[in-house]
Amino acid sequence: MLFGRVRGTAICTIKYPDLKGMKLLVVEPLNKELESTGPLQVAVDVVQAGPGDLCVMVRSREAALAMREHKFVPVDLALVGIVDELTVRPDGEFDYTLREGYVRYT
Repeated sequence: MLFGRVRGTAICTIKYPDLKGMKLLVVEPLNKELESTGPLQVAVDVVQAGPGDLCVMVRSREAALAMREHKFVPVDLALVGIVDELTVRPDGEFDYTLREGYVRYT
């Protein structure tokens, strides 16, 4: 997963038929310190993000699987979450919480 900040909207006059109604956003890829890591890219918006939002993105096949109705679309980058709060800790330090759950196959 990657971080990205929404910088604007991409307008497309001709789309793949299964992408009709999907919003395309221009995003800037970021690292964990929120510094730019590359050129602007276009991503499909699955979570109704807006300009300036910090988002979580997925690439490749996972991006196509993020589409709600259609799973076989030519998508290489998708916004799958909006970050509400981000805490960056020094390298080597981590904190995790394990929740009790149920796994059907064990």
